[in-house]
Amino acid sequence: MTRETVLLADDEPLSREFLQEALESFGCDVVAVEDGQQAIEALAGRSFDMVVTDLRMPHADGMAVLAAAKKAEPDRPVVLVTAHGTMHTAVAAMRQGADDILEKPVVLEELEVLLTRVRDRRRLVRENTFLRAEAVGGDMVVASAAMQRVVELVTRVAKSKASVLVCGESGTGKERIAALVHRASDRAARPFVKFNCAAIPEALLESELFGHESGSFTGAARRREGRFELADGGTLFLDEVGEMSPAMQAKLLRVLQEGEFERVGGTRTLRVDVRVVAATNRDLEAEVSKGRFRQDLLWRLDVVRVALPPLRERPDDVLPLARHFLRQGLRFDASAEQALVSAAWPGNVRELQNVVQRLGLLCDGDTVTGEHVRRWIAADGMPQAERTVVLTPAPALDPVRALVGRKLADIEDELVRATLAHCGGNRTRTADMLGIGVRTLFNRLQPTAEPAVAGSARP
Repeated sequence: MTRETVLLADDEPLSREFLQEALESFGCDVVAVEDGQQAIEALAGRSFDMVVTDLRMPHADGMAVLAAAKKAEPDRPVVLVTAHGTMHTAVAAMRQGADDILEKPVVLEELEVLLTRVRDRRRLVRENTFLRAEAVGGDMVVASAAMQRVVELVTRVAKSKASVLVCGESGTGKERIAALVHRASDRAARPFVKFNCAAIPEALLESELFGHESGSFTGAARRREGRFELADGGTLFLDEVGEMSPAMQAKLLRVLQEGEFERVGGTRTLRVDVRVVAATNRDLEAEVSKGRFRQDLLWRLDVVRVALPPLRERPDDVLPLARHFLRQGLRFDASAEQALVSAAWPGNVRELQNVVQRLGLLCDGDTVTGEHVRRWIAADGMPQAERTVVLTPAPALDPVRALVGRKLADIEDELVRATLAHCGGNRTRTADMLGIGVRTLFNRLQPTAEPAVAGSARP
């Protein structure tokens, strides 16, 4: 386990030495300084996982150290130690971002409990940061003029509250565009909630979107918040919105118009502030003409439309994306790059990513060649038959044929003894498995009597 680096600031030598030894005994690497100014200089010179500082020190007090530590790294835990632990001091420290306060003289048990609490809080912050990054995604790889125009449009409209409809073939990156809308907006610090309308059965769709009250239907053991509540203040990404039934479309329209809804089984009207980004690979205008999608809902969703071109129409993006997806330490040679660019990629970016990841796993050296690429994609971008490994089963052995020519008694004897060994010597289980009685099994296991020798019988 990696040891944490702790900056300890205390102007009292005995207190400083005690805290340093205590922190080191609890698994920390400690850098100890004598006053607040030295602590601030140390923070500017290197990174620390945590800061423990006395409140009253010469040159700069603990509040100054706290401010410097949080300015450089807001999520870094800072603990104040004071012999003057008044409520006023505690409130002021917490308001400025202190994670905890210790009173002098410090008790070892209290310090250990505090360290556990701070470590757990720090772990949760890191996990939350990681999960948010996973949900929202990182920077997009954009090289073609077509995708640059898309990104410019998204960044221009992201600051507004307008709904965005992202259209394009499957695998073109509609979810990444929705995440970009969220990151570029003033809602970036709020939740980004993703929901696939085609992945949930129709009977559960309303509950998933709007939540439900306890007992509202069979299995609703407790109240549950829906996606709109979870996304309050942030962005809700509705993927495959064209798969919604007309009844659900009407309920979605109300939320978009009024910003309010009721949970399933509830009577209280809830209000939310949610920016909706919808995506579809369907032609919604055609769906409207066929009566399968509401015209008024399309108007609400299609305030700003972002049309993503397929990968075959933006070949300039293929190599930058492929290099981005390729495992670290590998590279493409010229023939591989030519094979990648010439492919049609009917599965778009998703197919490209899958193929490149497969190449990274199966490449023996550090260079992916054109032969490697062509082995996994045909000229039109469809997977070749070589991608499927066919295992030919060995000819089945005939167990009866192997016994031909042997005496029946010998075969039965081997079967009995093998079954006895399989049952660990348990004769009752062996008899049950063979379908015979225990006494019969006992008799079968007795040694065969020696035959009489000729001429030995008495007259």
